[in-house]
Amino acid sequence: MNIHGKTTPEFEEILTPAALAFVEQLEREFGARRRELLQKRVERQQMFDAGVSPGFLDETAHIRAGEWKVGSIPDDLQDRRVEITGPPERKMAINALNSGAKVFMADFEDANAPTWENLIQGHLNLRDAIERKISLTTSEKTYTLNENPATLFVRPRGWHLDEKHITLDGNPISASLFDFGLFLFLNANRLRKRGTGPYFYLPKLESHLEARLWNDVFNFAQDTLNIPRGTIKVTVLIETILAAFEMDEILYELREHIVALNAGRWDYIFSAIKKFSNRPDFLLPDRAQVTMTVPFMRAYTELLVKTCHKRGAHAIGGMAAFIPNRKDKEVNDLALAKVREDKLRESNDGFDGTWVAHPDLVPVAKEVFDGILKDKPHQKEKLRAEVNTTAADLVNFTIPNGQITEAGMRLNINVALQYMEAWLRGSGAVAIHNLMEDAATAEICRAQLWQWIHHPTAALADGRKVSIDLYRQFLADEIEKIKAQFGAETYANSRMEDAISLFDGLVTADRFSEFLTLPAYEKLD
Repeated sequence: MNIHGKTTPEFEEILTPAALAFVEQLEREFGARRRELLQKRVERQQMFDAGVSPGFLDETAHIRAGEWKVGSIPDDLQDRRVEITGPPERKMAINALNSGAKVFMADFEDANAPTWENLIQGHLNLRDAIERKISLTTSEKTYTLNENPATLFVRPRGWHLDEKHITLDGNPISASLFDFGLFLFLNANRLRKRGTGPYFYLPKLESHLEARLWNDVFNFAQDTLNIPRGTIKVTVLIETILAAFEMDEILYELREHIVALNAGRWDYIFSAIKKFSNRPDFLLPDRAQVTMTVPFMRAYTELLVKTCHKRGAHAIGGMAAFIPNRKDKEVNDLALAKVREDKLRESNDGFDGTWVAHPDLVPVAKEVFDGILKDKPHQKEKLRAEVNTTAADLVNFTIPNGQITEAGMRLNINVALQYMEAWLRGSGAVAIHNLMEDAATAEICRAQLWQWIHHPTAALADGRKVSIDLYRQFLADEIEKIKAQFGAETYANSRMEDAISLFDGLVTADRFSEFLTLPAYEKLD
């Protein structure tokens, strides 16, 4: 196995021969199965393009009908009322672990631009956090860990991504296996000695077969490292529309290791657009109008809670991405009221916890869930027996009074360009217009624009047909706004021209590109 990124003495503390040999074992054992499952995604997409609609699987009906539960849940994962997420960057990790949230999910995927520096430094940061040695001194202050930090989860990258800085037999290895294997090898025993364990969030699964692959990886890894099976615990993000039809099956495949499902709302919307982008009857309005209360989002979240609680797993709610602005009380109060409303809906629906993107939102979310849970760690007794979600409900994309607007098109262009420029510079979590944006929201922006341009009936609320010419007009305007916002010197030193080229190619291409991060990764160091 060959390394194509720089190696410093500090990096070599992580990239030890033994750690790399373990990652190589994982790749040799499971790499071919991973590639086969990715091909199955392609084949399923062809079915949807041909007009087939997804449904609950006949061959797994016995699993859905069975009376079974997930395995044991560790004490430090019983109460997950507020979770905070972000990249494994040093300052972010310290602030998140100190935030008062129950869980910090260190995200190597959507909130992290996977430069070699970011990846390996991220692993160093997490190692130091586990050892309680992490600190950071800036010109303004020194950051250190509090006495009782949040419980750590790690989100490896999804099955679809490669790690180009490590090759085996001349080919890049799985980014998922690299992220998972390196962290587990380095930290499993460190975590167990502290009374916790190696905990992971699994992203972008599209089927129970992909969950089965992860389960086999876990068993192989635990056996190889002489760790008892079931030590690894995971939460699966239900952030693809296909996974919503297989939630029972995903829990079943991972039942020895899984403790929860999470409603990954932004990727879920992107997944719906992606899977049905070639359907003439599918058209979503402005992103801002695709709220958690529209039919297909409501159906999936209610089914998630019911499914989790039936099987003894936690249900974790979606992200509040607002970034509090301490200088603008009016904006702050309005946004915090919306966050509180969102968390009230989740807690009343039966969710056991929720996500936030900023430490200042932890008290708001905690107050709401404290009001429901009181001194209980969760509300899994809330079985939601009245929920009876059908396959048709999950694909009911009707949005009453939904409209595509000029403002919506312009916002999608502006946000996607700013995010992609920052990503190409190595920042995966970016504050734009008082929201913490990550790859998932940028994906929605460019996917909607592609869909609208290529949909024969897509028109703005004022009657104008959405076309490439109209998009290009708005694109030129938004580029000028960004130039003015950046200033001449900052713009000249930015990667905005690369971002524009990449973005425009994705939006105007004849065929929909599955992930923007795939072509963008080729432009990263």
